[in-house]
Amino acid sequence: MHRVGVVGAGGRMGQEVCRAVAEATDMELVAAVDPGHVGADASGLPIVGEVNALGDLGAQVVVDFTVAEAVRHNAVHYAQRGIHAVIGTSGLGEADVAHISGAFDGSTANAVIVPNFAIGAVLLVHLCRIAAPLMEGVEVIELHHGAKKDAPSGTAMHTATVIAEARRAAGSGPFPPDPTTDLVVDGARGAEGPAGVRVHSVRLPGLVAHEEVVFGALGQSLTIRHDYYDRRSFMPGVLLAVRAVADRPGVTIGLEPLLGL
Repeated sequence: MHRVGVVGAGGRMGQEVCRAVAEATDMELVAAVDPGHVGADASGLPIVGEVNALGDLGAQVVVDFTVAEAVRHNAVHYAQRGIHAVIGTSGLGEADVAHISGAFDGSTANAVIVPNFAIGAVLLVHLCRIAAPLMEGVEVIELHHGAKKDAPSGTAMHTATVIAEARRAAGSGPFPPDPTTDLVVDGARGAEGPAGVRVHSVRLPGLVAHEEVVFGALGQSLTIRHDYYDRRSFMPGVLLAVRAVADRPGVTIGLEPLLGL
């Protein structure tokens, strides 16, 4: 039985994780933490305000859906207390991943950091890895609801990084430089990610979370798109990571290794 704590339990994603853990036959929800929702109900548990309570309540694995600033502190606590961590917080950069990896280096606990828990999003990235060395250009467009704070999304940056790494591994090198010389409006060509991959962020009411990757080559294009409509789509990936983290030493990035991709 996996004894699980959820940090960020009062948020919309945290609430969904609490429900999924509580309903899983091989898991027990033992702790719900969120300083902004102390005393509220989380699938039958009262929410507490401090991550220090995780160990006292017997959590073996923590699922953290907070914000990047909180995770920088929380990850050190998890590693020091020997609590396995599944981290789904958005907005983590390379420096944050290095910081978390350093915290878990030598710890008895492990961590899985996942930019996107939706299986369809993981497949999108896998398909991009296959296509990247074979095409001549690419642009990443991520579309989210108007309340999202970070841009580009962690998923989009992860996608761009995977594309760049796939080209390097295949000996394809970076894509040709952007030929645009006259920007009528600053930022019209989006942000420049790894290996010159252009990343564009759209924020609109009515959207949830969507990603479109458009590859181009002579006389053709290839579009790979994933649309996410409901937070429940993340739950199979979250539960997969909870079940796997204890058997994956150190820090694992993404669901791909857990899915054998």
